[in-house]
Amino acid sequence: MVTDLGIALPPSWRRTSAPDRGVLVSARAAATPASGFRPEVVLRCDPGPPGELDGRLQDFAIEDDDHFDLMGHDVAYRRFAHRVGAVDVLCDQWAWQVAGAARVTLTCSVAREDYWDWCDVFEAIAETVDVGPRAA
Repeated sequence: MVTDLGIALPPSWRRTSAPDRGVLVSARAAATPASGFRPEVVLRCDPGPPGELDGRLQDFAIEDDDHFDLMGHDVAYRRFAHRVGAVDVLCDQWAWQVAGAARVTLTCSVAREDYWDWCDVFEAIAETVDVGPRAA
């Protein structure tokens, strides 16, 4: 398990007091946009490779997939869509391989219609994730 992990969230966001197993941080925006879907952020730490989402999420589709350096760390990025009830949801997801086989994943979710209002906020949050020593 990763113990030296940092993340900064907007001060108005509300954290979940008892997140699920493997979830380090779970938070939602204080205000609900007109879409009715409150933006949310989930930071997880799991052993091993990532689980497949396509079998668990309704209408799952990957829209972007890339690997790059983010603030001195190698990161896998993908944007994917799925449905939550009647809402078309877009997720930005960054994943870092750390501490042997541990994988830290930040998933930021928002209604598709609100994506362009929130994508810069999500990227700024991702830039604050500190998973330990920087890449050489």
